[in-house]
Amino acid sequence: MFIQTESTPNPATLKFLPGQAVLDVGTADFPTAETADSSPLAKRIFAVQGVTGVFFGIDFVTVTKDENVEWDHIKPSLLGAIMEHYQSGDTVMAADHAPVSGHADHDGEHGEVVGQIKELLDSRVRPAVAQDGGDITFHGFDRGVVYLHMQGACAGCPSSTLTLKMGIENLLRHYIPEVTEVRPVA
Repeated sequence: MFIQTESTPNPATLKFLPGQAVLDVGTADFPTAETADSSPLAKRIFAVQGVTGVFFGIDFVTVTKDENVEWDHIKPSLLGAIMEHYQSGDTVMAADHAPVSGHADHDGEHGEVVGQIKELLDSRVRPAVAQDGGDITFHGFDRGVVYLHMQGACAGCPSSTLTLKMGIENLLRHYIPEVTEVRPVA
Protein backbone atom coordinates (compact mmCIF):
# COMPACT_ATOMS: atom_id res chain seq x y z
CA MET A 1 0.00 0.00 0.00
CA PHE A 2 1.32 3.42 -0.98
CA ILE A 3 -0.08 6.47 0.84
CA GLN A 4 0.52 9.86 -0.74
CA THR A 5 0.63 13.07 1.26
CA GLU A 6 -0.15 16.60 0.18
CA SER A 7 0.36 19.86 1.99
CA THR A 8 -2.68 22.08 2.50
CA PRO A 9 -3.01 25.87 2.78
CA ASN A 10 -3.16 25.26 6.55
CA PRO A 11 0.39 24.54 7.77
CA ALA A 12 -1.01 22.63 10.77
CA THR A 13 -2.90 20.18 8.52
CA LEU A 14 -1.62 17.49 6.16
CA LYS A 15 -3.70 15.54 3.63
CA PHE A 16 -3.21 11.76 3.32
CA LEU A 17 -4.40 9.89 0.21
CA PRO A 18 -4.51 6.13 0.91
CA GLY A 19 -5.29 5.24 -2.72
CA GLN A 20 -8.67 3.75 -1.83
CA ALA A 21 -12.03 4.93 -0.54
CA VAL A 22 -12.12 6.40 2.93
CA LEU A 23 -15.88 7.08 3.00
CA ASP A 24 -18.57 5.98 0.55
CA VAL A 25 -20.40 9.32 0.80
CA GLY A 26 -20.18 12.55 2.75
CA THR A 27 -17.54 13.59 5.24
CA ALA A 28 -16.71 12.92 8.88
CA ASP A 29 -15.13 15.44 11.22
CA PHE A 30 -13.40 14.57 14.50
CA PRO A 31 -12.27 17.85 16.10
CA THR A 32 -11.09 16.03 19.26
CA ALA A 33 -10.06 12.52 20.27
CA GLU A 34 -13.25 12.28 22.36
CA THR A 35 -15.38 12.56 19.21
CA ALA A 36 -13.61 9.65 17.46
CA ASP A 37 -15.53 6.77 19.09
CA SER A 38 -17.47 6.05 15.88
CA SER A 39 -14.30 5.50 13.84
CA PRO A 40 -11.61 2.87 14.38
CA LEU A 41 -9.37 4.74 11.89
CA ALA A 42 -9.78 8.09 13.65
CA LYS A 43 -8.98 6.45 17.01
CA ARG A 44 -5.75 5.01 15.56
CA ILE A 45 -4.73 8.39 14.21
CA PHE A 46 -5.49 10.17 17.49
CA ALA A 47 -3.24 7.63 19.24
CA VAL A 48 -0.28 9.41 17.60
CA GLN A 49 1.08 12.03 20.02
CA GLY A 50 0.44 15.58 18.79
CA VAL A 51 -2.70 14.97 16.70
CA THR A 52 -5.45 17.50 17.45
CA GLY A 53 -7.99 16.82 14.68
CA VAL A 54 -8.97 14.28 12.02
CA PHE A 55 -11.23 14.76 8.99
CA PHE A 56 -12.36 12.22 6.37
CA GLY A 57 -13.45 12.89 2.81
CA ILE A 58 -14.40 10.39 0.11
CA ASP A 59 -10.78 9.55 -0.74
CA PHE A 60 -8.64 11.40 1.79
CA VAL A 61 -7.81 11.86 5.46
CA THR A 62 -6.63 15.19 6.82
CA VAL A 63 -4.79 15.35 10.10
CA THR A 64 -4.27 18.49 12.15
CA LYS A 65 -1.34 18.65 14.55
CA ASP A 66 -0.46 20.65 17.62
CA GLU A 67 1.64 23.72 16.79
CA ASN A 68 4.47 22.48 19.03
CA VAL A 69 4.91 19.27 17.01
CA GLU A 70 6.87 19.01 13.76
CA TRP A 71 5.49 17.04 10.79
CA ASP A 72 8.85 15.31 10.41
CA HIS A 73 8.37 13.80 13.87
CA ILE A 74 4.83 12.47 13.51
CA LYS A 75 4.33 11.84 9.78
CA PRO A 76 5.93 8.35 9.84
CA SER A 77 3.68 7.31 12.75
CA LEU A 78 0.61 8.64 10.93
CA LEU A 79 1.49 6.78 7.75
CA GLY A 80 1.97 3.64 9.85
CA ALA A 81 -1.36 4.08 11.64
CA ILE A 82 -3.27 4.54 8.38
CA MET A 83 -1.52 1.61 6.69
CA GLU A 84 -2.04 -0.61 9.73
CA HIS A 85 -5.72 0.26 9.77
CA TYR A 86 -6.31 -0.68 6.13
CA GLN A 87 -4.31 -3.90 6.49
CA SER A 88 -6.31 -4.88 9.58
CA GLY A 89 -9.57 -5.09 7.65
CA ASP A 90 -11.36 -2.86 10.18
CA THR A 91 -14.04 -0.53 8.91
CA VAL A 92 -13.32 3.19 8.73
CA MET A 93 -16.59 3.99 10.48
CA ALA A 94 -18.67 1.97 12.93
CA ALA A 95 -21.76 0.27 11.48
CA ASP A 96 -24.11 2.71 13.21
CA HIS A 97 -22.54 5.76 11.50
CA ALA A 98 -25.01 7.46 9.18
CA PRO A 99 -23.48 9.71 6.49
CA VAL A 100 -24.74 13.27 6.36
CA SER A 101 -24.62 15.99 3.73
CA GLY A 102 -23.03 18.24 6.29
CA HIS A 103 -25.49 21.07 5.72
CA ALA A 104 -27.75 22.25 8.53
CA ASP A 105 -31.48 22.08 7.91
CA HIS A 106 -33.32 25.36 7.38
CA ASP A 107 -37.05 25.28 8.05
CA GLY A 108 -37.79 29.01 8.14
CA GLU A 109 -38.58 31.46 5.43
CA HIS A 110 -36.10 31.96 2.60
CA GLY A 111 -36.19 28.23 1.80
CA GLU A 112 -35.61 28.91 -1.89
CA VAL A 113 -32.60 31.15 -1.17
CA VAL A 114 -31.14 28.54 1.20
CA GLY A 115 -31.61 25.89 -1.48
CA GLN A 116 -29.67 28.05 -3.95
CA ILE A 117 -26.91 28.62 -1.37
CA LYS A 118 -26.56 24.88 -0.70
CA GLU A 119 -26.54 24.10 -4.43
CA LEU A 120 -23.75 26.61 -5.10
CA LEU A 121 -21.76 25.29 -2.13
CA ASP A 122 -22.15 21.68 -3.33
CA SER A 123 -21.39 22.36 -7.00
CA ARG A 124 -18.72 25.07 -6.86
CA VAL A 125 -17.21 25.44 -3.39
CA ARG A 126 -17.03 22.04 -1.69
CA PRO A 127 -15.21 20.23 -4.53
CA ALA A 128 -12.51 22.91 -4.57
CA VAL A 129 -12.18 22.93 -0.80
CA ALA A 130 -11.94 19.10 -0.75
CA GLN A 131 -8.87 19.42 -2.97
CA ASP A 132 -7.25 21.25 -0.05
CA GLY A 133 -8.36 18.59 2.46
CA GLY A 134 -11.36 20.31 4.00
CA ASP A 135 -15.04 21.03 3.76
CA ILE A 136 -17.35 24.00 4.15
CA THR A 137 -21.00 23.44 5.05
CA PHE A 138 -24.09 25.60 5.39
CA HIS A 139 -24.94 26.46 9.00
CA GLY A 140 -27.59 29.18 8.67
CA PHE A 141 -29.00 32.20 6.86
CA ASP A 142 -30.32 35.28 8.64
CA ARG A 143 -31.00 38.79 7.29
CA GLY A 144 -28.68 38.40 4.30
CA VAL A 145 -25.85 36.79 6.26
CA VAL A 146 -24.79 33.22 5.37
CA TYR A 147 -23.15 31.30 8.21
CA LEU A 148 -20.74 28.55 7.16
CA HIS A 149 -18.94 25.85 9.15
CA MET A 150 -15.34 25.11 8.15
CA GLN A 151 -13.90 21.63 8.71
CA GLY A 152 -10.70 19.70 8.13
CA ALA A 153 -7.86 21.76 6.66
CA CYS A 154 -10.17 24.78 6.45
CA ALA A 155 -10.69 25.00 10.21
CA GLY A 156 -8.05 27.33 11.58
CA CYS A 157 -6.41 27.90 8.19
CA PRO A 158 -4.67 31.29 7.95
CA SER A 159 -6.19 31.87 4.49
CA SER A 160 -9.73 30.81 5.46
CA THR A 161 -10.94 34.39 6.05
CA LEU A 162 -9.70 35.40 2.60
CA THR A 163 -11.36 32.31 1.08
CA LEU A 164 -14.66 33.17 2.79
CA LYS A 165 -14.69 36.87 2.01
CA MET A 166 -13.06 37.09 -1.40
CA GLY A 167 -14.11 33.75 -2.82
CA ILE A 168 -17.29 32.35 -1.35
CA GLU A 169 -18.93 35.65 -0.39
CA ASN A 170 -18.33 37.12 -3.85
CA LEU A 171 -19.65 33.95 -5.53
CA LEU A 172 -22.83 33.82 -3.44
CA ARG A 173 -23.49 37.58 -3.76
CA HIS A 174 -23.05 37.34 -7.54
CA TYR A 175 -25.64 34.58 -7.98
CA ILE A 176 -27.97 35.31 -5.05
CA PRO A 177 -28.83 39.01 -4.53
CA GLU A 178 -30.34 38.29 -1.09
CA VAL A 179 -26.87 37.39 0.24
CA THR A 180 -24.98 40.37 1.67
CA GLU A 181 -22.25 38.72 3.76
CA VAL A 182 -20.65 35.39 4.70
CA ARG A 183 -19.43 34.60 8.23
CA PRO A 184 -17.76 31.54 9.74
CA VAL A 185 -19.15 29.69 12.78
CA ALA A 186 -17.21 27.52 15.19
